[in-house]
Amino acid sequence: MKKLLSLFAILVMFTVNAVFADDAQEALKFFNNYVNAANTYSPTLPTYYSPNAKIIRQVVKPDGGTANAYTDTATYVKQMKIGQATAKLRKYTNSYSNVTIQSLGNGQYKISSLRQPKGETYKLKTYMIVKKINGNWKIIEELMQTKEQIFLRYAK
Repeated sequence: MKKLLSLFAILVMFTVNAVFADDAQEALKFFNNYVNAANTYSPTLPTYYSPNAKIIRQVVKPDGGTANAYTDTATYVKQMKIGQATAKLRKYTNSYSNVTIQSLGNGQYKISSLRQPKGETYKLKTYMIVKKINGNWKIIEELMQTKEQIFLRYAK
């Protein structure tokens, strides 16, 4: 009986691990699709965000310090649509490296990376926390560092 229970426990562990691995791979695929949508100025980009996502722009000051500027999804989407036109004209894109994914439990995954704006030599920290909502992956929290000092007026 003990052997049967041990075998059952091992099978359950493998099944649970396989489900988590599948979700992690789906979350990573979602991230890659997001990067592609952002770099091609896709009008679908706002659909990647939960309506009540926590959006944080962490401003890297010239002295190396940081300040966080918070906004809601609706405001961020408005700003994004305005910025996309300029970005498209400038052919602005970002590349991402050191991409890691971590399960936070409750179906949430944190995807961390370093973002390098096109034409720059520096890399900035970024992460997004994603979760399936009504069967679709959504960003529920995002932090991106920026050197754009204009965001300091929104910092708290």
